[in-house]
Amino acid sequence: MAKTPAQRIKKHGANAALPQHHLPSVINPTTQRSPEKAQNNGRLIVIAGVVASLFLFWYVHLLTLNQMTQLSGGMAMPDSLIGGFSTDYVHQLHGAMTDDARGQLSYIHKTAGTLFPLIFGFTWLLLIGTNVAGKALRWTLWAAPLLFAVVRLWSNVAVDAALGSATPDAGQVALASTLTVVGWVLFLLSLAAGGAAVFVGRRRSKSA
Repeated sequence: MAKTPAQRIKKHGANAALPQHHLPSVINPTTQRSPEKAQNNGRLIVIAGVVASLFLFWYVHLLTLNQMTQLSGGMAMPDSLIGGFSTDYVHQLHGAMTDDARGQLSYIHKTAGTLFPLIFGFTWLLLIGTNVAGKALRWTLWAAPLLFAVVRLWSNVAVDAALGSATPDAGQVALASTLTVVGWVLFLLSLAAGGAAVFVGRRRSKSA
């Protein structure tokens, strides 16, 4: 019968050979993530987000809102008017659209019109974050997509409110028009910020 370590020490003294116990390694080296792997995963998410953003932009602005003109006597939806719109325009648009047509526009705002700014904003934040190392520059470039998402969601609500009355409120219309214009400006600034982030990222990889 095998002797215990204490029995071996008692019999052989300091010359006792004690068995070595090896604990299994806790860390599995195959699960370690390198910075390159993490960066590649981030790039895949960015690519998927860019594709989704492009699709949603096409679906909302080039397809659905375009089709809505068939329900408004050819008048464009407020969301498409980059330069804004007046109270008279909203009054005419309200008269040209039925309750069902205005309900369809509101439904667009609550579905694809909500998904687009959220997915676009998240994608651009990740795009900038994976390419720009400097904290100050990163936050500067993040400002445009963050504000775009907020302003765009707010403008959806404001447009629905402005179109909801047969006699549009001038204040509501002015708010909706301003938010629409600011939203388009922030969208263009976000595209520029994304381009700048990619440029900075390429310069950093070349100098590394």
